Amino acid sequence: MISNLNRFNIVLASQSPRRQQLLSGMDVNFVVITKDVDESFPDDLPLHEVAPYLCSKKSASFSDSELPENYLLITADTVVIIGDTILNKPADEDEAASMLRMLAGNSHEVVTGVCIRCNAKQLVFSETSAVKFAALSDEEISWYVNKYRPFDKAGAYGIQEWIGYVGIEAVSGSFYNVMGLPTHRLFVELKKFNCQK
Repeated sequence: MISNLNRFNIVLASQSPRRQQLLSGMDVNFVVITKDVDESFPDDLPLHEVAPYLCSKKSASFSDSELPENYLLITADTVVIIGDTILNKPADEDEAASMLRMLAGNSHEVVTGVCIRCNAKQLVFSETSAVKFAALSDEEISWYVNKYRPFDKAGAYGIQEWIGYVGIEAVSGSFYNVMGLPTHRLFVELKKFNCQK
């Protein structure tokens, strides 16, 4: 893939099948190592800093000894921002439907924070995409939630699923960022990443 990466053992610390799919689509060879991390954040943290904060928190949860020799660790976190509200993953059907009612007929932002780390340094960045949702009926929202069970997705939707096909009017910025990984930006950063202090 990228000659600069051949010397690393790349680890993706994410249970998300979308992130795994996207990194595979970049022809990056990697292994998946995950652990449960508390995804809380300070109440006074600016909304656009939440995703970078959380991906850094996920990265910090790993000690060097838990990772392969000569590792390059990638962690990520995605949040949906509408107005002054952050939508993370819904807890149940009711919360998922409530989130989708907020999004329907409105525009929102999707922010993905990414942390790239080796044993000597780390890089944290984020990408923001603007998404315009069409109006959705309660019946459509209920059908989507019941069929697709989007409880592992920020904002309770996956743009690559039925709701994205029929309900997304426009995306400004990276489409793949909305899925959970800003692939172009990540590719650029990986090419130039230098594991030197």
